[in-house]
Amino acid sequence: MGKFIEMSDALMDYISKIGVREHAVQARCRAETAAMGRISGMQISPDEGAFLAMLTRLTGTRRYLEIGTFTGYSALSVALALPTDGRIDALDVSDEYVGRARTYWAEAGVADRITTHIAPALETLDGFLKAGRTGTYDFAFIDADKTNYAAYVERCHRLVRKGGLIAIDNTLWSGAVIDPANTSDDTRAIRALNDALAKDPRFDIALVAISDGITLLHVR
Repeated sequence: MGKFIEMSDALMDYISKIGVREHAVQARCRAETAAMGRISGMQISPDEGAFLAMLTRLTGTRRYLEIGTFTGYSALSVALALPTDGRIDALDVSDEYVGRARTYWAEAGVADRITTHIAPALETLDGFLKAGRTGTYDFAFIDADKTNYAAYVERCHRLVRKGGLIAIDNTLWSGAVIDPANTSDDTRAIRALNDALAKDPRFDIALVAISDGITLLHVR
């Protein structure tokens, strides 16, 4: 067994203070989203944002695909790490939430790097494939409706270049993936995806215990 540390609120605050260089607009996005109540749980944590930004730099990403944008923290984290010619396609179904995101992106000076697509993500992704975008993305992040995760991975496998990266959020699902009594649609979808990816020869895989679990897939 490996060694794991229990994450208290105080320790998470320490990580956010010491291990994250958060832009002022990121901090405001996070605070204002938290004030929205329970739904704010859809937003990624600051350490996860820093992790995505680091992956962006390490992979030399210029084309980033995001499935599930919410109020824009994850896209903002990546946009700030992109080179000036980098571009993001951000997919979501809520123009209300993405409207908030656009405000933050503009204030951070990165709005010109981000194109939003308000529609069911599978429709948008299939449109990208028909338009000839196969293999044109360096990095994709999936953080949307869990029952479609497997379908999103299939589209991303075609859209992300060989050697590129796919990151999937919430793959530990608050620990529900190992609770046999939890048979909700979302839990079963994530559990089935995890089982399938563990033996999928198309990817190198690492499931890391950051936030609610992030699965990293290196496209072979």
